[in-house]
Amino acid sequence: MIKILLDAMGGDNAPQSTVQGACDALNADKEIYLILTGRKDDIEGELSKYKYDKSRLEIVDCSDVIDMNDIPTEAIKKKGSSLVSAYWMLKKQEDICALVTAGSTGATIVGGQLILGRIRGIKRPALCPAIPNSRGTFTLLCDCGANAECKPVMLCQFAVLASAYAQVGFGISSPKVGLLNNGTEEHKGDPLHQQTYKYLSEMKGINFIGNVEGRDIMMGECDVVVSDGFSGNIALKSLEGCGKLVSEVMKKEFKKNIGSKLGYLFARKTIKNMRAQLDFDRFGGALLLGLKKVVIKSHGSSKPQTIAASIANAAQIYRNGLVPAVEKLLSEVDLDALIPAEENQ
Repeated sequence: MIKILLDAMGGDNAPQSTVQGACDALNADKEIYLILTGRKDDIEGELSKYKYDKSRLEIVDCSDVIDMNDIPTEAIKKKGSSLVSAYWMLKKQEDICALVTAGSTGATIVGGQLILGRIRGIKRPALCPAIPNSRGTFTLLCDCGANAECKPVMLCQFAVLASAYAQVGFGISSPKVGLLNNGTEEHKGDPLHQQTYKYLSEMKGINFIGNVEGRDIMMGECDVVVSDGFSGNIALKSLEGCGKLVSEVMKKEFKKNIGSKLGYLFARKTIKNMRAQLDFDRFGGALLLGLKKVVIKSHGSSKPQTIAASIANAAQIYRNGLVPAVEKLLSEVDLDALIPAEENQ
């Protein structure tokens, strides 16, 4: 059995969405065993609505909940909260493989670093969502918000983390890596990006193809786009906003008159397929890469299908050995030999 923790109280729609997503995940994969942390009475009330294998689910009663407005460094002091309790279980119990939460991003990142701990050699964990692209696959964006300020060595490590994720999560043997910048030319960007470009170009084991622009995340040939968390978060939110804009414009246009309504009837299947391909939620949340175990941060407004997808993704990448893959690739690229000691602090 693959034991996975679910922060049942995390997110705007908890515990309704988290519990339904948990039941869907259990029904889809008979090898999953779920441990739900949160207010037991609330969780049991939601569980009573669904059919699931009761032998593969348990509840850990937690009286406290981390609010989205809590300061992350203070929030993780709430030892009785559903998220912090889950992190301590993940750290202490070897048979628990992963954690899924739609709760506070800041608290998830801080808890990952201070409670669970990082893979040896990794300086900072990075959030890495899978973004649908024009090829019908996904592009991994690493980092999208965990680290607003970065050094070149951190961006190089993000390339390693996301490349390993692409290999074990998507079966891409030599993922193409691009550096998010304000132009594709080698000399573009500030000193951070210019120096990072130099190191990435020299790294063994990384298939670096050069600078890429924001549009290339969804329209380019990259499998991995490396970014500092500040720029990556803006890029991600811009893409999400663009998707919502397209959806709203289409709704208005198809409701304009009888002709457009009739046109919708003929195009309905195509539109449905397009929405499915561009759905950010179908692969679940963003993986918090660089930690000793698998942690997935789902969007705060996650629906049950997103929670279920996040649980399924956690199980799959654990099966495929994400952490060993990261450790192996780290040893191959040998950043210590590439980057001067004073810059590798």
